[in-house]
Amino acid sequence: MLKVVISDDEELICRLVQALADWKALGMEVAGVASNGLEALELIREVRPDILITDIRMPGCGGLELIERAKKLQPQLEVIIISGYAHFEYAQSAIKFGVGNYLLKPINKEELTSTLEMLGERCRARRTEHVRAFENQESRQKDRERIRRSLISDVLRGAGGGITRDSLETSYYFKGDGEYYRIFLIKIDCSRKSISKPALETIQDKIKKTVTAGIGKLSRELVFEFEEYTGYGIVNYNEDERGKLDKGYRNVQNELEGQKDLWGNVALSMALGTEVSNPARLLDSVKMAREILLERFQEGTGGVLKKRPKGCGLSAQVLTEQYKRMIDDAVEKMSLEKADMALLQFRQRIGGIPGICGRELFGAVLEAGKVFAISMGSGMTEEQRKEYLADLDQCGKSAELFDTLKNFQRETMENLLEQKKNETGRPVRIAKRYIMEHFNEPITLEEICEATGFSVSYFSAMFKKETGEGFSKYLTRVRIDEAKNLLRETNLPVSEICEKVGYNDRKHFTSVFHKATGLNPAEFRKLYG
Repeated sequence: MLKVVISDDEELICRLVQALADWKALGMEVAGVASNGLEALELIREVRPDILITDIRMPGCGGLELIERAKKLQPQLEVIIISGYAHFEYAQSAIKFGVGNYLLKPINKEELTSTLEMLGERCRARRTEHVRAFENQESRQKDRERIRRSLISDVLRGAGGGITRDSLETSYYFKGDGEYYRIFLIKIDCSRKSISKPALETIQDKIKKTVTAGIGKLSRELVFEFEEYTGYGIVNYNEDERGKLDKGYRNVQNELEGQKDLWGNVALSMALGTEVSNPARLLDSVKMAREILLERFQEGTGGVLKKRPKGCGLSAQVLTEQYKRMIDDAVEKMSLEKADMALLQFRQRIGGIPGICGRELFGAVLEAGKVFAISMGSGMTEEQRKEYLADLDQCGKSAELFDTLKNFQRETMENLLEQKKNETGRPVRIAKRYIMEHFNEPITLEEICEATGFSVSYFSAMFKKETGEGFSKYLTRVRIDEAKNLLRETNLPVSEICEKVGYNDRKHFTSVFHKATGLNPAEFRKLYG
């Protein structure tokens, strides 16, 4: 709804203007009426109208002065001048203020309406254009931020080798005019199953805001973005700003530590990469930050990690030699207990090595998982391997690394054991289904073996192991159970029932039935039919 202010020292004129126009149909409202120029100025300051209708001559502050002062307050204000023929020369002077809309007294309804319609369209068009310009500006700003964030992904994917100080600004809107650059990481450690995507996005947003407020104001330039559970920041600064930034990193980490209890079972760690003077070496800073981040497995989470310790110097292959021998034996025998023992001894050996650092510990557990996967061979899917690596990356403590390896071993071996069990039981299930479909026929064990593809001796042993009884006994039980149902639920003669359940000799059927139930068929029907 557009707002209109009416200003005239004649009350009758003000009433007439209000009465002549259909304001609702015009999409307008009279926001105020003033009897002189000074009152009109106060109204304009207060209600910020779109249109001013004013007499050209008024006491105190005339129409021309009012228009001049009002235009300074609100340059886009549309103005309609009310003037008599005797004062038309004053109205013409208003042209210099951009006013070209005049109503001559006596005021004509049609002329007032058409003028208001024209100005209304102009005001709405200006509003639309303003909104469009704002949206375009907002869109450009979003594009700019997206391009800035792409600097992170380009560096992580190895495309940062050709980045220069000039290309930082021209290609990424990153003003890297400070002396040094550094990558820093903030890692969210939590179980992937315990946190939903919306919850993760909320945590990421809180961390972004804290980083921007705490580090952005201390550096010359900052860009920060998350990839999965790790936030990557690139900061640019001068040497004299280094000390403030070091303090800023600690303050941000401390502030995040104070908030993380609200987010559930989450651990946070920050790691600082190598300080570089050439932006083309940002990938080196990333690599160092990632290695230093692994020290949380020895130093603990919740702090700012800065140093890469020397470590024990033993390779992951050497650290897993004993584990490999033991896990190969466990997999060969498909023994969960032996697999657990291999892991326990592996963990004890790692814990007893002096000077072992976080990256070596992580590398050893990662290598152990690969060794186990190779040992399992075709018994493990690519999806299971990927899940293991993802779970391992979300650990925050050394104990969690070994627990993840243990779960990986047990789940994989249990799945394979269940699969083998199902494969073993499949021929038996086929045989049972065949019996249920053909028990009224003279079935032989040879027919069943032909249907399942196994030898008679092997199938007989397997069938008894799975069902707890031999083939003949199982077939007899199925036939007698069906005979019971027919005796209870139908009036068929016993001789016909005998044939329906696969017996040609009634005397033999009666003997078998009596042996199984303690009753002959007629007695059974009399008691239970």
